[in-house]
Amino acid sequence: MPEKCIQCIYFEQAGPDNTSRTLDAALARAAELDIKHIVVATTTGETPVQLLEKRGEQGPRVVAVTHSAGFAAPNTQELLPDNREAIVQDGGEIVTCQHALGGVNRAVRRKLGTYQLDEIIAFTLRSFGQGMKVAFEITVMAADAGLIPAGEEIIAIGGSGRGADTAAVILSANAQDFFDLRVLEILCKPRAWR
Repeated sequence: MPEKCIQCIYFEQAGPDNTSRTLDAALARAAELDIKHIVVATTTGETPVQLLEKRGEQGPRVVAVTHSAGFAAPNTQELLPDNREAIVQDGGEIVTCQHALGGVNRAVRRKLGTYQLDEIIAFTLRSFGQGMKVAFEITVMAADAGLIPAGEEIIAIGGSGRGADTAAVILSANAQDFFDLRVLEILCKPRAWR
């Protein structure tokens, strides 16, 4: 059976210092595999702006997935207006919706003090790092929004708080088919995280 050896970068620590290297690794592998879609998590919009600048005129479609409005505080959106404009102007698309592994079930936990299935899945995925959990989640959110196709190889970029430190080639899926989602390659991730 044939095998492939690809580079996987393990960062010593999690965090935004790894953003540039993570974006470079994602763009390089997207070019090698002819991947058409990169999904990137964002809070303020800074990371997808950097990704679009590195991508230039050619390259995969970039979908930025933001926090839902009210995530940090009631009636607020953390995506900065200037970054929103830059993302759209550079050909990126934006998904703002409820977290796939949060939402109403998080409200049940907060109100009734009991964890629900989606948060148990999120805790399990965090065993591989916060960025890997994020990569799963944003892939599902972008597929559910119809901005990436389900059942296709994409690259998902996540992070541990701010910036990006994790990238993976993922076979995408919608939320109702969550267990069909597959991590095909891990391009980079932190070796240590909280």
